[in-house]
Amino acid sequence: MLSKLYRHNLTLLTDLYQLTMDYGYHHAGLADREAVFHLFYRKNPFGGKYAVAAGLELALDYLQNLRFDVHDIQYLGGLTGADGSALFDETFLNYLQRARFRLDVDAVPEGTLVQPHVPLLRIQGPLWQAQLVETALLNLVNFSTLIATKAHRTVRAAGGSGVLEFGLRRAQGIDGGISASRAAYLGGCDATSNVLAGKLCGIPVRGTHAHAWVMCFDSELESFRAYAAAQPNNCVFLVDTYDTVEGVKNAITVGRELRARGHELNGIRLDSGDLAALSKTARELLDASGFGKTKIIASNDLDEFRIAELRATGAEIAVWGVGTRLATAYDQPALGGVYKLAAIRDEEGAWQDRIKLSENPIKVSNPGILNARRFVDPEGVCRDLIYDEKHLPAAWSGTTPDGRDQWAFFGPGAELLVPVMRDGAVVYDSPKLRDIRAFCLDQATTFGEPAVYLEAGLAARRAALMKAAIGE
Repeated sequence: MLSKLYRHNLTLLTDLYQLTMDYGYHHAGLADREAVFHLFYRKNPFGGKYAVAAGLELALDYLQNLRFDVHDIQYLGGLTGADGSALFDETFLNYLQRARFRLDVDAVPEGTLVQPHVPLLRIQGPLWQAQLVETALLNLVNFSTLIATKAHRTVRAAGGSGVLEFGLRRAQGIDGGISASRAAYLGGCDATSNVLAGKLCGIPVRGTHAHAWVMCFDSELESFRAYAAAQPNNCVFLVDTYDTVEGVKNAITVGRELRARGHELNGIRLDSGDLAALSKTARELLDASGFGKTKIIASNDLDEFRIAELRATGAEIAVWGVGTRLATAYDQPALGGVYKLAAIRDEEGAWQDRIKLSENPIKVSNPGILNARRFVDPEGVCRDLIYDEKHLPAAWSGTTPDGRDQWAFFGPGAELLVPVMRDGAVVYDSPKLRDIRAFCLDQATTFGEPAVYLEAGLAARRAALMKAAIGE
């Protein structure tokens, strides 16, 4: 999708410090050392118990088009340091231009419900290459995962009624709008108003008219009749431009005229006022007039909390149009995903674990070449076990991150990460977006408290590294 949108590789979509570090690695003779990084998040968004993995297809699109073209090199060659001299020397720039990206990537498939600290992506390859891609991968995965999670929560709150994504006009820029539409559909929304996202991603598109349409005519009734004449197979009338109850009555009048011509009034939309009370009144009027199948659609700053509240009051709303609060993740604008070095080969080629320490325990990283295995007990409770592929456990048992409550897991488990790229080539057949959406909606996973565990051997090695790092 990205290459279709931008028509150019995005190799320079990175922070400058990634390139200055790469220059330093090259200067120190470390650039081609094999290293492993993990992309993960530390805390579930929106105060919830899960996130929805998303953005993998975008990440693979980005990764398989990595290259430094002549214009990139010319630009980098013109950057200067504090003394005005070139920031990068010709040897390094030539090295970049000749480079072939040969990363191995493993990932959690899109649409999977995931937990904190479980790697969403594992990047393995030359140190400088794995370092360079950090910023772009975080950009692509963090935002998509955040919006997919918000959409999934919204769809669950709707309890089986439809949810449409209407967020393009309030989204953060063009790509923010397109990525949000893709992620919202992946997370469970039925359709989008975003026509370009529909074209690029194969998402169903929906839309009728705005208040401006009604205001262009001498009366609301005239505007509805004109719209019905133009699009008799797509009639959802926005009924709150002037007086909502009168708007519903006008819609019914035109609905009868449509029916006489062999068409139906598909729906009415409420965009202001007391949505619960107005929807009940509208439903009574529609039903009494023989329009029991006409749907009531509601919009106006909706999110999962407002939808749940309206449903609890008995609102007669069949479809929810959710815009700003979904496409912008209004109540939490960033996921907070991170990208951490976890292992690097030494001069002899042996793997050396690496750990990032912090006074805040949640920020201490896990070392090794990590995967995660998911176990589901007979009651449907799901627990994820993070382990190091360099040290496969003899028995699948684990502890909580603070070392307590060792226990045995239930039944056979399944690995969460799957190979998606090897030696720079994509080896993963990305499912159709509609299939990812269906997979996402089909998951009925219940996460325990806590839901993520470290395999016992990994927990021990982590503790030893922490002690060694602080000199104990």
